[in-house]
Amino acid sequence: MKTKTIIEKSFKHANILRVAGNTGVMIVEATTSYIPIEEFKAIFNYIGDSIAKEPVTKLIFDKTKLTVFHQPSMEWYFVEWKEKMFDLGLKVHRKILPADNVFKQSVKIGRDRIKQIFPNGKYNEMDIQYADSIEEAIQK
Repeated sequence: MKTKTIIEKSFKHANILRVAGNTGVMIVEATTSYIPIEEFKAIFNYIGDSIAKEPVTKLIFDKTKLTVFHQPSMEWYFVEWKEKMFDLGLKVHRKILPADNVFKQSVKIGRDRIKQIFPNGKYNEMDIQYADSIEEAIQK
């Protein structure tokens, strides 16, 4: 059975979705191959503002349409944004990667670099897992 999602807010390169009947889950769905860092920050700051008003326990980031990996965006996301979200109670993150092995390898290299530079980040205490679909990510 397919979960019904509702677009809460649209950006030029991504949509913010909610799962119908489940206010505890938010989804970022990339709609293009690249999200510029200014918009990336606007998207996640919007989510942060929402979480400050209403508890969200799981964030799903659907990156399947992305083809470009941007390290500065990933660093900001891990080192600044996730730190704040941890304190607001968002500790479960699910990610859906594109089928592109180069992109997946870039993510791994980027994550390893962040772990070297920021080894004590709160992201270490989060439940971060990968899924193959939004359905699986909601269930995990």
